[in-house]
Amino acid sequence: MSDSAKPQELYAKRIPIVPRSITGPFRNFKTAILVLAYAVYFGLPWLPWQRADGASQAVMFDIPGRRYLLFDLVVHPQEVFWLALLLFIAAVLLFFVTALVGRAFCGYFCFQTLWTDAFIWIEHLIQGERPNRMKLMREPWSNKEKLLKVGLTRLLWWLLSFWTALTFILYFGYAPELVVDFFTGQGAGAAYITTLALTVTTYLAAGMLREHVCMFICPYGRFQSAMYDPGTLSVHYDKRRGEGTAGRSAARAGLRTLEERHAQGHGDCIDCGLCVQVCPVGIDIRQGMQFKCISCGLCIDACNNIMAKMQYPKGLIRYDSETNLVAAQPRPGLHLEWKNVKVLGYGASLVLMTGYLFYSIATRQSFDHSIQQIRQPLFVTLSDGSIRNRYQIRLTNISGHEETYTIEARGLPAGALDIGSFKQVVVKNGKSVIVQASVKLDPARAQRLDQFEFVIRNSQGDTVVDEARFFAK
Repeated sequence: MSDSAKPQELYAKRIPIVPRSITGPFRNFKTAILVLAYAVYFGLPWLPWQRADGASQAVMFDIPGRRYLLFDLVVHPQEVFWLALLLFIAAVLLFFVTALVGRAFCGYFCFQTLWTDAFIWIEHLIQGERPNRMKLMREPWSNKEKLLKVGLTRLLWWLLSFWTALTFILYFGYAPELVVDFFTGQGAGAAYITTLALTVTTYLAAGMLREHVCMFICPYGRFQSAMYDPGTLSVHYDKRRGEGTAGRSAARAGLRTLEERHAQGHGDCIDCGLCVQVCPVGIDIRQGMQFKCISCGLCIDACNNIMAKMQYPKGLIRYDSETNLVAAQPRPGLHLEWKNVKVLGYGASLVLMTGYLFYSIATRQSFDHSIQQIRQPLFVTLSDGSIRNRYQIRLTNISGHEETYTIEARGLPAGALDIGSFKQVVVKNGKSVIVQASVKLDPARAQRLDQFEFVIRNSQGDTVVDEARFFAK
């Protein structure tokens, strides 16, 4: 069969990436973030927090009660604009950080990175360092050692995936009771479905797909280029220093010291390949900036370790900007290029929206209210000639405890406001009531009055004043 007649593969065969472990400041920072993130995620549902009318759990999304318990803050559905603000702040923060330091979020804080790191750590713990894992990959499945080690690795992956999924549902109920109900078969159907779905997707994303999530599924790696500029810090290989005029070369006899290498035109890179071996997405940073790079800094640790052993200056691979990298005399160290319209705009938006969110939370009333005039009909002329307007007052108690409210009218003669038998309105925490009110005025006064004010106060003294119109024609 001729070459032209052979069937062509539409997709390249995936070559498994087996990262080598490394030590260094960036690896230590990644590990610290991982430990902190796991402590927060897995620990918050079990953190006790005393409250008068809810579960003693620091963070809980009380869906049946239509509220979200966040320590001392209770968020209700009518405060959904806080969520909108929070999402806006998160998006702008991501753009702001990217404009300054590239894909730092991907390299250190992304859920995919954190869980993949944990899965790789389990793999390293059971199967050993990179050469051992690669050797196991080449062994047939009839090899008992491979069956044992790979089987134990994947069992632990499944357990971590299950623990991740189970912890997620614990945010939606009182954790101790929910765990008992779950394992005794008394949990809600949604709990079992959610746990199954998240267990499978976590296992696939962190154990099987790994770098494919970053490269092909997550859109962030694609549109990040719109947020980059020449001043953005990212992981770069100093090609001028690493290649020289004669290219990189292994450190062999006659090419070990910098003087010997530079005399023959070779750069500082000894072509050890360690920067490629530690990369979790399998790229060669020496080929320049690539969308696959998640800026985790592990290649920097690897290269600096080699440079230290060779007694060469560190920083052949480093966080740097394109502007500084191509300069005639690059400045040493990290330099954030923040003096541009993009970064300043993101920063200003971030400060303003964050400030407004905290202000809104700090100045929130202990109750929510709305007053609507009933417009069918707009007014009614009674048999004695007086004019009546009707209003619907909705009160929502978000104080955290049962409250008593009084409703009065300012700018009306005595007896004009009628709210039936409700001298006081008692509302349980998180609940709403609707009060029907009517205002009746004689014809002469009705013609002169255009508006008045409702005054609503609770037993704690919190008061709101709301204007209302009175229609007589």
